[in-house]
Amino acid sequence: MLAKRIIPCLDCDLGVPEGRVVKGIEFKQIRYAGIPWELAKEYDKQGADELVFLDITASHERRETMVHVIQKTAENVFIPLTVGGGIKSVEDARRIFNAGADKVSVNTAAIKNPEIITQISKRFGSQACVVAIDAKRRYVRTEEEEKKARCEGKVIVETSKGKCWFECSIYGGKKFTGMDAIKWAEEVEKLGAGEILLTSMDRDGTKDGFDLELTNEICRRVNIPVIASGGCGSPEHIREVFAVTEASAALAASIFHYKEYSIPEVKNYLKKKGINVRL
Repeated sequence: MLAKRIIPCLDCDLGVPEGRVVKGIEFKQIRYAGIPWELAKEYDKQGADELVFLDITASHERRETMVHVIQKTAENVFIPLTVGGGIKSVEDARRIFNAGADKVSVNTAAIKNPEIITQISKRFGSQACVVAIDAKRRYVRTEEEEKKARCEGKVIVETSKGKCWFECSIYGGKKFTGMDAIKWAEEVEKLGAGEILLTSMDRDGTKDGFDLELTNEICRRVNIPVIASGGCGSPEHIREVFAVTEASAALAASIFHYKEYSIPEVKNYLKKKGINVRL
């Protein structure tokens, strides 16, 4: 059995020359967490399996800053780096790879132009192409609402809080698309994605635990690795997502950035609970 991966996520605000890592709640209420390459170096030292960098300000003017951040990080960090945010073309991806990234993550560009998934996959290999899906619950409260949603092709999921479907968002959660996240996950696999970074917008930054129902539903329907993201507040939440779903990795930010738990603490806890992790 492959070891489960623990992946710190660094949301990068590139509005300052050196960039900075920040963390929000449900994609809002942003606060400072540290310097990107300094945090990355510490997480490498602690035994993180991979790192994810997300450029949350993603604009053309700040693209050079992100390249600089990745270059500086790659000089001292020797675990796989995934970089996302504002990647709109194969050329954008190439520049990020040349800076030292191992994978790129696409979300908005993939929804607006799904062919970019196939292009990146063919050019750099499917293992280097991650599709990020930011999903939000949309509850159907009546039979009429459910019927309408099904007619529109939505996948209705029975959850502990009622029936719902999951809507994809773009532009860092600022715009909703009407697209069903579960169907989109199936589609990106067909297009050549090698991995899915699945974030629950409802749980993001809340520390209430991962959205197990969303994660489980998508893991059941695809054959590529799924990284569970959004809501991690404790080692128990990570154990839970691995025990209940087939997620291959768990992504966390706040618990690591603000030193509530270290990566060795999390991994030792998981090991004791029978979860296969790399120590």
